[in-house]
Order: sequence, then structure tokens, then C-alpha cells
Amino acid sequence: MESLTLIYVVVALLVSLAVAFFQYFYKERKQPKITIALFALRALSLFFIGILLINPQFNVVSTENIKPIVSLLIDDSKSTSIFNEEKNVENIVEAIKANEKLNEKFEVIPFSFGESLKPLDSLTFEKGNTDINEAIATVNKLYPKHKLATILVTDGNQTTGNDYEYYSTKNKIYPVVLGDTTKYQDIQLTQLNVNKYSYIKNKFPVEALIHYEGDESVSSVFTITHKGRRVFTKKLEFSPNQTSQTVSTTLTSNEKGVQYYQASISRLSGEKNTKNNYKSFSVEVIDEQTKVLLLSSILHPDLGALKKSIESNKQRKVDIKIMNKDTFVLDDYQMYVFYQPNFHFRRVFEQISTDYLLISGTKTDWRFLSTLGLGVNRTVINQQEVSTASYNDQFLTFLQENIGFEEFPPLEDTFGKIELTRSNQVLLSQNIGGVDSGQPLLATLEEGENNTMILFGEGIWKWRAASFMKDKTFESFDAFTGNIVQYLATNKKRSRLEVKAKSIYPANESITFSAFYVDKNYRFDNRASLELRITNKETKKVVNLPFSLMNNSYQVSVEGLEPGSYSYQVSVKNQTIKKFGRFNITEFEIEDQFVNANEAKLKKLALNTKGKLFYKNEIESLISELNSDTEYFTIQKSTTSKKNLIEWYWILMLIVFLLSLEWFIRKYYGRI
Repeated sequence: MESLTLIYVVVALLVSLAVAFFQYFYKERKQPKITIALFALRALSLFFIGILLINPQFNVVSTENIKPIVSLLIDDSKSTSIFNEEKNVENIVEAIKANEKLNEKFEVIPFSFGESLKPLDSLTFEKGNTDINEAIATVNKLYPKHKLATILVTDGNQTTGNDYEYYSTKNKIYPVVLGDTTKYQDIQLTQLNVNKYSYIKNKFPVEALIHYEGDESVSSVFTITHKGRRVFTKKLEFSPNQTSQTVSTTLTSNEKGVQYYQASISRLSGEKNTKNNYKSFSVEVIDEQTKVLLLSSILHPDLGALKKSIESNKQRKVDIKIMNKDTFVLDDYQMYVFYQPNFHFRRVFEQISTDYLLISGTKTDWRFLSTLGLGVNRTVINQQEVSTASYNDQFLTFLQENIGFEEFPPLEDTFGKIELTRSNQVLLSQNIGGVDSGQPLLATLEEGENNTMILFGEGIWKWRAASFMKDKTFESFDAFTGNIVQYLATNKKRSRLEVKAKSIYPANESITFSAFYVDKNYRFDNRASLELRITNKETKKVVNLPFSLMNNSYQVSVEGLEPGSYSYQVSVKNQTIKKFGRFNITEFEIEDQFVNANEAKLKKLALNTKGKLFYKNEIESLISELNSDTEYFTIQKSTTSKKNLIEWYWILMLIVFLLSLEWFIRKYYGRI
């Protein structure tokens, strides 16, 4: 207790005695014995009131021993069982848990990992992917202030995520190598590059990357087959100095619809793993192309970005034309993009009333546009404003997920209030200065069969660049513009049921179907019951699964399907609406592609982190290394905290009791 607090306590005692004395003894001639009792009760009551106000405290020192941590990371992927290392892994875990000296020095925390890190409960060795980098990074985030050592039990073969080879951390990592470290002769088809779409009777490119590991010169044959028939073949030569080759060819699209192909490289003599010699791919062949007219009043970077984005889907062709400079025929196109239109567009708007995207900006003539009855009016002043996007998850016109619109750079436009006079749905609204203004940034306008969209702002090329920086690919942004084109490029009656699914799935990939169902007014219907029916074309086995409602779409995940060809049907209960399609599941298992452990990468990881590499039969040496490492020691942490001398509620109860007792005594003796 501090000396000043002690002084306050003494003062409180003296004051309470003085006040009680004044009340019961001062100028009192007769002083019966009961007065002494009342004096004592009053003095104690006043003293405890003072104690309650002073709240005296004293320091409490507590000590805590903090051990360094050993994180035990166990590879729970399929490759561990492929190498028949299950028993060795169990022995390693048991040896580390059973070592008393290690557990006395360290706090051992076991984890398992495949694509993500989880606390070790049980090992199944069924994970379809391995992300070693993510496992290490997650452990380091969990214990940022602890002295940490990591035992990494794995074959070193990573199938997803960032490369762990050059991972840098202040914490030591001790890899324990599982699997066969012997080098075998192997040839593998590492990558296929193919366009997703082609046109009937057109040629589409196929590029294959083939890699060889071995000490001899060998030859092999690369083949592409379609419906069991060879459509391309080429003989290849490999040697220790020529370990990789790229094969490029073009194939002809002769049949409409989704066409399945298989690429393969012939087996080498004595090759141990042949599962990486095959890859399947598919191409959707179409017999028509959507032509889009991008008509602008000015030159702007947005034009090139829109053209590249829309043409990322090979079903679409974009022509850029400058108003009053280039010639064009409107009837040659199925969809239109009018970029920053002005009064020179009058003839175009007189002929076109639907199926267009209008993009405004600082050069747009809104005084002219407001006179055309397009469903939007805007009074502008000679001032510019910028706004970012706010995503509306209640948008129902078509299925569009949030691709990170809020993180995209702001768009620039003239300042003015926007009034939409047609039936509309707002996909993106304007966010100005961090506040949602309620003004539309991207909206659809509908009137009967007439569908239009308006984007209020220029600079969409920055969105495409920002999307690439975020995802390292243009796919999400191009899918966004693709949805707009798909919505506007047809004046046919829209389907009430839309289904999204891939045409080909690797055996280890999650199979997910998503569906978007609307009522007769084309509004999303969350009351519907959708069912997926999948039929194996060879065995005729049927799987029926219900869709689950998730946000503004229906989704279902399918598991346990064997490789093969399948057809599917999506139906709506109590409705005649159905959608049909087909897909293939290949035998490709990414965890099957490795014939030996990646000892070299694990050794570099240990070197970068100042750790040391061990083999599965050297666990005792690893434990001895950790036990003798003087960098790891227990830290004693002292914590000083203040504690009340007496808890306030006890003091309050005592004060109430003393005052009550005093009152009853005075009442009894008639002194009130």
C-alpha cells in the first residue's frame, strides 16, 4: 500500500472519531453506557465510508513461465498415403509426444495440413491439395510473440499456393522428409494451354508443355485424341540436356457443342508413375458470334480495355468506331456500347432503342441525352466529381457476384443529380467520400422487351487493371463485362433458370453447381425448390441432390463421383422448367503426379530459416538437436497488478449493517 493512501486512511479514522465524538459526547452531561456503543457504531460507519471513498489498494506480483513453442506440422494429403508413409508419420508424432525432455523444454502443438492448417485431431491422408507455404505462414501468425521452432513432416511436394522454397522467417524450420528420395526416370505432361471456345469449322490452338527427368536420351510420342480417334501425333526426343519441350498445333472444330479431348505422352520403359502422362481438356464449339459495336465520341483508354475484356470470350467480336469519322452499319451488330455520346448520336438513338450500354463521363452531353426519353434525366453543372462503387447484393436482373468493386479506383463524371424514370435495378451505387450517396453508378433500365444499362463514370480501364492486381488475372473482371454483354446482346425472352457449371473437372477438384431462378416477373425467387439429377453415362447410376439457397443464388456441391462422363438435369419443383448439360470427371489426381519427395526444396527451406533437414529415421537426432539448442529457453514473465484491500460491496454491506444497527438501538432507547 502506498504511504499517501495510508495517510488518507489515518485521516479518515481521526475524522470519523471526531465526528462521532461531537455527535455523542460533546456538551452531553449524562453519558450512559449505551452512548459508548452508539459512538463506536457511528465512528465505524464513518470510517468505512471513508475507506469506500479512498479505495485502498496493494500491489500483487504474479509470475508466469513461458515455454518456447514447437509447432508440429503433419502433411495430411493423399501423397503421404501414396508413398505408404502413414505408419512412419504415426511413429514420428508418437516419438515427439512421448519425449519427456522435449515436452519439458517446449510446448509442443501439433497441426495437420492439406490446403489449409488445422489442429491435429486425426489423420486421414485424404486431402486433395498441399499448401506448405500457407501452413508455415499460418503458424507464424498464430504465435507472433513466441520463440517458435517448426517441425515440418512432409514429402515436400506442393500442389497449390505460393512456393515455400524461399520462405523467410526468423523462426527455425526443421523439415522431416517423407517418401522416396530416389530419382526415377519420368516424363510428364505438365501443362496444357487451350482456348475455352471455338467456332464451327474454325481452327483453335493447343499448346502442351512436356518435361523429362532422367539420365538417358529417350524418345516418346505426344498424341491428342477425340472420341477415341487420333487427331494429332508427334514424336519427341529428350535427353539430360533437353529436358523440356513445347508442342504447338491447331485443331479444327467440326462439331457443335462441348467437345472433349485427351492429350497424352507415351510411357517410357521402366517409368514408375504414368498418371502424369495424361491430361483431358474441352472446347465449346459455337456456330455464331456476337458482334458488338463500341461507338465513341472521343479516344479514351476505356475503349481498348472494354474491347479486350469483351473479346476475352471468343464468342464475341468488338468493333471500335469513332462518331463522324468511321462508317458502320447498325444492323451488323447484336449489341452496342455508346461511349460518352453527344448530339452527333441523335441518328443512332433514333434507330436503336434497346440492347445497349451507355457510358457517360466528363465529355458526355447530358443536355442532349435528357431530351431523348432514354429513362434517365440528369441536370449537370460545369464541375467534375469522382465516386467509387458500392455493391448492391439485392440486384436481381442477372447473377453478378461482388468481385471487389469497393476496392476499385474511383470513376470520373460531371456533377449532377440522376433521376431514373424507367423500371430499374441498381447493381452499383456511387460512394462519394466514403458515404453511399444513393445515386446509381451502374444500373439496368427495362421497359417491356427493351433492356439498357448505364454506367455513370469514365475510367473503367482502371477497374480492369485493379482487378488484375488483386487476383493476378483478368478473369473476374472479364466475367463481369461478359454478364453485361450476355444480358444486352439478345432481345429474346430471358430464361427463368440459369445454371453455371464447368464442362470438365479433375478428380480432386470440388464440383459445384450454381443456379439462378426468377419468377414470372423476372425477380429472384427464394421460395423455389431446385433439384440436381446427375447420371453416369456408363453405369447409369443416378444421384439426386437438392440445391441450397445461398445469398441470391442456389448452390450445391457434389462429392464422391468417380471419373467418367456425366449428364445432369436441374429442375424446379412443381414447375416444368428444366436445364440440361453434361460434364466429364478426369482421372487426374494432382497428388498422384509425384514419384519422389522434393528433398531439394525442403533443404533450401531449412537453410533459409537456419534450421536443419532430417529424414524419417532421424527423429531422435531431431529431438536431440532441439533439446540442445540454447536459443530456446523458458522465459519468466512477472506481472504486477493492483488489488483492492477490501472489495467495495463488502464495505457497502458493512456500512448498511452498522447504520441500521445504530438506528435500531437509538429507536429502542428512545433517542430518536
